[in-house]
Amino acid sequence: MGNLADGFLIIGILLVVIAAGIPVGIAMAAVAMAGLALTAGLPFMLSTAESLPYALASDFAFVVVPMFVLMGALTSSAGITQELYSAAYRWNAGVRGGLYYATTLASGGFGAINGSTVVSATLFTRIALPEMLRYRYSGSLSAGCIAAAGTFAALIPPSLGMVIYGILTEESVGALLVGGLLPGLLTVAVYFVGIFVLVTLNPSAAPPVEERFTLREKLSSLKGIWAFCLLAAIVMGGIYSGAMFPSTAGAAGAGGALVISLLRGRMKMRALWDSLTEAVVMSAALFIIIIGGLFLSRLLLISGFISEISGYVTSIDLAIWQFMAILVVLYLILGMFVEGISMLVMTIPFVYPVATSLGLDPIWMGVIVVKLVEIGAITPPVGINLFAVIGASERRVNSSMMFRGIFPFILMETVTLGLLLAFPAISTWLPSVSY
Repeated sequence: MGNLADGFLIIGILLVVIAAGIPVGIAMAAVAMAGLALTAGLPFMLSTAESLPYALASDFAFVVVPMFVLMGALTSSAGITQELYSAAYRWNAGVRGGLYYATTLASGGFGAINGSTVVSATLFTRIALPEMLRYRYSGSLSAGCIAAAGTFAALIPPSLGMVIYGILTEESVGALLVGGLLPGLLTVAVYFVGIFVLVTLNPSAAPPVEERFTLREKLSSLKGIWAFCLLAAIVMGGIYSGAMFPSTAGAAGAGGALVISLLRGRMKMRALWDSLTEAVVMSAALFIIIIGGLFLSRLLLISGFISEISGYVTSIDLAIWQFMAILVVLYLILGMFVEGISMLVMTIPFVYPVATSLGLDPIWMGVIVVKLVEIGAITPPVGINLFAVIGASERRVNSSMMFRGIFPFILMETVTLGLLLAFPAISTWLPSVSY
């Protein structure tokens, strides 16, 4: 091997194997190990297969993945999400489209203590969708809002997407998490503007809610979110202040979520067991995907594909905007068929070296890539958040409704992506002053 054709052949074989129904992590590992055996010899392949998984699993820096997953599982079981939504609802009840705003706010807040978009979309489908339908909100737009708002967890720390990007590229996970904060808040702001336009142009999508709350009742609702504020302060404050490494902050957040749940009497043994089981299963699945991606990265490096494609891009004098345009198209197409984390792990091994050879800021690049993965999570026909909402809706939402309702939010995401591409400082300023 050692040329572009061989590298693209590897990627083509991988896509065929995935299309055959083989799980992405296993497919990447199998293709990479076969390729390593052919290019570098069987002893090298066996040595890599022996050392690489252990090196990943035993590295303290990677503890952040299961810790963030566990924190998300515990907060879901503790009822923190319900109280967060209740507070957001009371403060927005008197506004046209208030339930859309409440869902957006609560999802943004929940993203600060949970790194999983699927968990967020599933929970808010169960909490918010019945309320929206009860007040005669548009079923399709309600489903679209919940699915799209669930993606906030992809950027707002603690973001599993950012953590995995940092693992694969060996960039500072802390800087990446900090870099995702302003883009995440920008996404919330764009959603607010977009929702305002939608309900103004189509008032029937959000009939006025007659229920009103006094200032006392609104202030009273804030008492219920102390647990959320405490966890967000532990995790985000620890990372932003530099007092904790991301792994330490994740462990502190998971421990804090457990203590809070026990103190509130919300965590029975069965719920604790279910949370631990969920965290173990999800973490194992993520590690299999990451290990497969590292195997693939090793093969692409050994084969010479990465150095050759980087040299080729440099030799043709590809402009940064042209590279970013290609990147956007690549991720949007893949996002229609491949789950987000898998897509991230599959592409970073060859996308990142090319980006660095062009002199792109790795933090900005990480934000853009994770944003594209976020858009992929709500892009038909395979957007994972869409099916999370459909599955959790108890037949209130079908595929046709979901696909109609998500379209306006894909437009909002496109606007946000354009702003992030046009103004890299949105992503890079906070890390530059924090690290």
